Amino acid sequence: MFTPPPWLSYLLILLSVRLDRARNAPSKGASAVEWVLITAIIAGVALGLATLIRTLVEERQTEIENAFNGGGSGGYRSGGDAGR
Repeated sequence: MFTPPPWLSYLLILLSVRLDRARNAPSKGASAVEWVLITAIIAGVALGLATLIRTLVEERQTEIENAFNGGGSGGYRSGGDAGR
């Protein structure tokens, strides 16, 4: 059985409370529901963009590492021959 992480449970409960409050408001219900939907869409787009950017950065990092044959040394030479 799937158990969502606590932060996801909290967000789902928070969203359901806001939706319930928006539905039961006398005249502001439609406006509140619109705001909730707009907020959810913006959050989804932001999460998608963050995932895309992270993937692109990781791919570029791999390309750079491969261009330097794995790198790893950081360009620092220890010992007495540093600078030769």
